[in-house]
Amino acid sequence: MTDESASETAEPSPQPTDREVTVRGTEDDGGSVRPQYAPPAQEEFDWRGWVLVGVIAVSFLVVPASILYLPYARGFIASIGISWTQAYLTLPMIPALLLGGTAIWAALRSRSTDE
Repeated sequence: MTDESASETAEPSPQPTDREVTVRGTEDDGGSVRPQYAPPAQEEFDWRGWVLVGVIAVSFLVVPASILYLPYARGFIASIGISWTQAYLTLPMIPALLLGGTAIWAALRSRSTDE
């Protein structure tokens, strides 16, 4: 069987007709439809915004200041059972985890329907 005969015997796959795409918008001069975007339903700065501000403050102010203070805190670092090098590696992970967790939380929260 050649490639041409194989393509002739294969049935074409049916196009999905059960889905309809509806576009809400206004028609411009060219006849195409421009989508309209609704303004956000909630425009106030609630507790979620303050959580984000707190995470950013910890990530950009508290952790870098503590990294600068780390050479003076060798006794405290030794008392919690980690080495100086481990402290330098662990401390920058705090903002990474906080910012990553906050981003995932915000993304999931923005997709939820209940406010």
